[in-house]
Amino acid sequence: MKNSARKITLLLCSVLLSANVLATDHFKVCWSIYAGWMPWAYAEHSGIIKKWGDKYGIDIEVVQINDYVESMNQYTAGQFDGCTMANMDALTIPAASGVDSTVLIVGDYSDGNDAVILKDKQSLKDIKGQNVNLVQFSVSHYLLARALDSVGMSERDVNVVNTADADMASVFGTSEVTAAVTWNPIVSEILQMPSTTDVFDSSKIPGEILDTMIVNTNTLNENPAFGKALVGAWYEIMNKMQGDSASAKEVRSYMAATAETDLAGYDAQLAKTHMFYIPQSALDLINSEELYTTMKHVAEFSFEHGLLGDGAPSAGAVGIEMPTGVYGDKNNIKLRFNSTYMQMAADGTL
Repeated sequence: MKNSARKITLLLCSVLLSANVLATDHFKVCWSIYAGWMPWAYAEHSGIIKKWGDKYGIDIEVVQINDYVESMNQYTAGQFDGCTMANMDALTIPAASGVDSTVLIVGDYSDGNDAVILKDKQSLKDIKGQNVNLVQFSVSHYLLARALDSVGMSERDVNVVNTADADMASVFGTSEVTAAVTWNPIVSEILQMPSTTDVFDSSKIPGEILDTMIVNTNTLNENPAFGKALVGAWYEIMNKMQGDSASAKEVRSYMAATAETDLAGYDAQLAKTHMFYIPQSALDLINSEELYTTMKHVAEFSFEHGLLGDGAPSAGAVGIEMPTGVYGDKNNIKLRFNSTYMQMAADGTL
C-alpha cells in the first residue's frame, strides 16, 4: 500500500475505533480469488453459509472483491466484518492501522502457489538488476525478500514495481516486463506464456505464508455466533471438497469455474496449497513454536519496510498474540491467533 493510502486508512480507522461495537445479526465478509479461498465462493453458492447462519440466528453476506489489496482496505475501513488475507498482510494493514483483528481460521499455507517468475531466464540469480513487478508490501514482497536472501542478494539488487494483482498477468505479457512475483491462479496463467520460469516459490519456505480468514476482534467478542457460523461452514466445505468422489469433484469444479479455470487447473493449484482440511491440522500449527518464529520473521520484515506505522520503534510495535505467547508489545496487541472456534470444530461442538 502506498504511504498516502495507508495514512487515509489510518484516519478512517481512528474514527471507526471510537465507535461502540454492538451485537448484531447481520455480518459481511469478503474474499478475493486465490486457490485456498475459493471455498468462500462455494459457501455462498451452495447455501452452506446460510444454513450455518440460520443455525445461530444470524445472516452472513459473503462478497467477492476483485482486487486483493482493496478487499483488505475495505475491511480495515470497517466496511466488512471479516476478510481473507495472508498473515503478513493482516499484520501490516488492519493490525498496523489499529484495527484489532483475529485470525479465526487458518485455512492453508502456500506450498508453491506464490512464485518468483522470470522471462527468458532460468535461474533466480538472473533477477539481479531487473525490475520486479509485484503487489508492494504484500506476501509477494516478503517472498521476494526471502528468495533474494537465499542467493546472497537483497532488495538493493532489484527494483520493485508496484502492480495490482488484477493487472499482473496482462502486464507480464508485455515485452517491458521480465520479472514478477505473484500467486495462483495468476502464477499458472503467467507460466503458460512462452519462455517463463518459476525460479523460486513458497514451497521453499513452508508454513510461512498462511492464508486465513481475519475478523474484527471486537465484533467477534460481541457476537460469538458469527465465529461459530463461519467456522462451521468452512469445515463443512472442507469435508465436501476433498477426495475423488463425483460430489467432491462437483464442488471443486464450481470453485474452478469461479476462478476462471477448469477442474484440472484448480486441482493443480490445490496441489501447491497445503490445505488444512481438518481443524486439528490447523490447531497443530497455531499451537506450535514454529508459528511464533514465523510471525517474528514477518514482523521484522514489516518493520524493515516501514509497514508497522509511522514512528514504530521496533518490530514488536504491534503485539501479536499466539497460544505460545505474545510477540511484541503486550499493551498493543492488534493481531490474535484464536484457536477457540477451530477447537470447537475439532471437538464437534459447533
